[in-house]
Amino acid sequence: MKIFADSALSFIAERPDATERSRAWSIFETLGLPTTSDEVWRYAPLGDLDLDKFSIAPAPSNEADSVFARELRDRAGLVVRVVDGYFEGSDSLPEGVRVETAARVTSLSGETMLSRYESDTFAILNDALAPSTTIIRVDNDVHVALPIVVLNTTSSAASFSRTQIILGRGASATVVEYFEGGHNALVVPVSEYELGDNASLQLVTYQRLDASAWHVARTTGFLHRDARLHQAVIGMGAHYNRSRNDAELLGTGSHNELRTTFMGSNSQVHDLRTHQFHKAARTQSTLLSKGAVAGESRCVYTGLIEIEKGAKRTDARQTNHNLLLSPHAHADSVPNLDIRENDVMCAHASSVGPLDELQLWYLESRGVTRRDAQRLIIQGFFYEMLTTLPSDLAELVERDVTSTLELLKVDQ
Repeated sequence: MKIFADSALSFIAERPDATERSRAWSIFETLGLPTTSDEVWRYAPLGDLDLDKFSIAPAPSNEADSVFARELRDRAGLVVRVVDGYFEGSDSLPEGVRVETAARVTSLSGETMLSRYESDTFAILNDALAPSTTIIRVDNDVHVALPIVVLNTTSSAASFSRTQIILGRGASATVVEYFEGGHNALVVPVSEYELGDNASLQLVTYQRLDASAWHVARTTGFLHRDARLHQAVIGMGAHYNRSRNDAELLGTGSHNELRTTFMGSNSQVHDLRTHQFHKAARTQSTLLSKGAVAGESRCVYTGLIEIEKGAKRTDARQTNHNLLLSPHAHADSVPNLDIRENDVMCAHASSVGPLDELQLWYLESRGVTRRDAQRLIIQGFFYEMLTTLPSDLAELVERDVTSTLELLKVDQ
């Protein structure tokens, strides 16, 4: 990987924190890229990944927003712009909201980034190559009425963005992290969220990168007492779309609701991984993952609910449903429970199957064409995921999903 390494080392040498970045790069070189012999990468098409196809952008590019990004921006109360991983600025800030940028940060867990993500090769690569960290802070008891939109645009061959969102005690906000662009690019974002006591964050991550992109993302939420994180992760683009979404429930009464959805076509691979870690008593997590795969695309869901000793009265549930829209599409579902406490409630469920022929027959018997019947059933399948979004955003996302469905070929 000489081409990629040369551009990475050149980028690192120009940074004021080159020593720390070099340490992360050395660890990455020692570990190397993961292989499919590693269980957590078992289903990834790593044989197709050649890092020498990518290089690190020494400066952000200058490209216009897409139509969708402009519509999203118009609905926002605050827009934070990140281009090729570089923080490019923000609008005037609402009272009680601050946006900062820092060359190096520790994880919101209190550890160094290297310690926190020591087993994650791509997160280590992000630590070495992210130009900076974009930090959004909402002060104690501040309620942000309109959505905060983080526009992440990638036009270079490789992009490493890093975002931290910190809500103070009793604060509330809606944040949208949106990713677009990325033609023939490697996009490796890392995001962390810390919610203080009784804080509430409604978070939407919407990925609609170019179909040629490699997307390897990781998010982690840290929830303190009575905090509530409602997270929606929507994956539409990329050749390989891997999203790992974790939550650590640290305080009594904290609640994490995570909904992930995706739509696969052609030879796309959607690889979704979740980890809800209950460390305190009376915590609650609800996970629902739904997706559809057509053509020769593939999806993988691997979820883990982990309950620590002492996390009494925890209630944790995970559900995964997959639609197969082609005989050549494939779905794997691997739910897991790791429970070290007796006084808890846990459940998991999964399903994989084609469209219901009885539902199709019912619609066709009412004069609906088979193509329209298929589209309506798929729209209904996704509708549950969109109802939790703020109304303005839900309308925009639903319209975008519908336009994608129009192009989806159902071979059934």
